[in-house]
Amino acid sequence: MTHPALHLSTPIDASPAEVIAFAGHPANLPAWAAGLSNGIREEAGRWITDSPMGEVEVRFGPHVDLGILDHDVLFPDGTVVHNPLRVLANDTGAEVVFTLFRLPGVDDAEFDRDAAMVRADLERLRSRLEGNAA
Repeated sequence: MTHPALHLSTPIDASPAEVIAFAGHPANLPAWAAGLSNGIREEAGRWITDSPMGEVEVRFGPHVDLGILDHDVLFPDGTVVHNPLRVLANDTGAEVVFTLFRLPGVDDAEFDRDAAMVRADLERLRSRLEGNAA
């Protein structure tokens, strides 16, 4: 079974290495990922944040150094949401691409809200790395 997917991207005027170093470190997620705006903490090698549903764990995959910033979000009920995120070379800068999967039960309005949130997160990341952060 596959899910419909939407690829959202933004160019960033910073090297891929700079983007990877910042976006690929879980401690920096609250600076650009709205869903983690309450902060994130490391506990026994796990990255934990508080959410309205309880403690949520964020796990990055093993290839962050290659620009594969895929991460899973583990919810208290056992649900795991996979978030593919890539950093690609784009001339002297980078292109950051997030793949948003439309999961079962997600209606058009919710999917549109999720896409808008990802776009805003990518814009915050771009602004932060280009020195335009508020």
